[in-house]
Amino acid sequence: MKTDNKQRRSQLVLRSDSSTPCVAASQSRAALLRRVAKSVVSGQIKAFLIKRRPTQKIAVGAVEIGGNAPISVQTMTKTPTGNIKATVNQIRELEQIGCDIIRVAIPDMESARALRKIRRAIHIPLIADIHFDHRLALAAIAGGVDGLRINPGNIGSVAKIKQIIRAASERNLPIRIGVNAGSLEKDILARHGSPTASALVESALRHVRLLEDLGQRAIKISVKASDVLCTIAAYRLLSKATKYPLHLGVTEAGTLLCGTIRSSVALGILLAEGIGDTIRVSLADTPANEVRAGREILRSLGLQPGGLRVIVCPTCGRAQMNVIKLARAVEEELEKLEKKNNQIKIWPLVAVMGCVVNGPGEAREADIALVCGKNKVFLYIAGEKAAALDAKSVLAVVAEKALEFHSRKTK
Repeated sequence: MKTDNKQRRSQLVLRSDSSTPCVAASQSRAALLRRVAKSVVSGQIKAFLIKRRPTQKIAVGAVEIGGNAPISVQTMTKTPTGNIKATVNQIRELEQIGCDIIRVAIPDMESARALRKIRRAIHIPLIADIHFDHRLALAAIAGGVDGLRINPGNIGSVAKIKQIIRAASERNLPIRIGVNAGSLEKDILARHGSPTASALVESALRHVRLLEDLGQRAIKISVKASDVLCTIAAYRLLSKATKYPLHLGVTEAGTLLCGTIRSSVALGILLAEGIGDTIRVSLADTPANEVRAGREILRSLGLQPGGLRVIVCPTCGRAQMNVIKLARAVEEELEKLEKKNNQIKIWPLVAVMGCVVNGPGEAREADIALVCGKNKVFLYIAGEKAAALDAKSVLAVVAEKALEFHSRKTK
């Protein structure tokens, strides 16, 4: 059977009432799987590229979103915005681990007045998250923010929204229409019966038309739900209905483990289909872990280059050393190294393996590998055994070899 050159994917479609997602398999699914398998076997998986959906390009400060711009990772501070010192310190930490854009909550005028000092003290674009009171948006714009996130449905009258648009347009600021399943308009909920994917998209497009009618064109959109399948379905519908850039996320995803899994499933599926221009992994955890999770999702799909990557065997009864403890220590040491040397973009693949079953094989594929024995850790460099290390020296040696790897690659 001949395979069409155009990549086809299984698509999540909606029944006629658009209330429940279901899967319609592509006819070329088997051919697609064969291509993936062939790419994996030949070591050419990077050639199996994701084709991103074309969108309008906008700028949030110095960061471009949409078009052919890299997919950006953002998060939200979890300090009271009025506490300028704590907020700035948290943002600076996030800058060091690769956060591209930061958003802060503006629940009151004290928070809005803090924005000017916060903006002057940080190096990444600052977005103000506004609800209910249009005066907070106006104060945030005056404070020098690089963009706004609003839900026009809870701002109030068209006249109030028009004031925001006028002020944003004077500074060429983008606005994100942020629709959440928990805050849909009453008439849309009544019509759909519940916060379905179609309801989320209807709300978003209603707000898009409102902003367009008022002259705003620098727009990005999000349609977030806590349900993974609803989120996927909503973004698929939205991506067909608009060319504005899309901000991906699962709202109220959960704590570190559950939230990361839910976000990875939803965002991974959408990004693999070429949908999405900027992402946030929303966790009941630190914003630093949100950024780490977001960057790892992008790296795993080949959508963000560089960065340290540590692969670890799950361990079993064959392990003669605490591999999990060693792997965590290696990750922490390398993260500190990457943070200290954030100008470096080329980092090695590091493997931590627990025994001789897969250890030597994985060592051949990794740039740096640690294979654990009974009382020693065997170091492999580019697939060749280089040394036998005692546990105390492992971290220092791995850090040294990681920097040497960069030096070799940049010569």
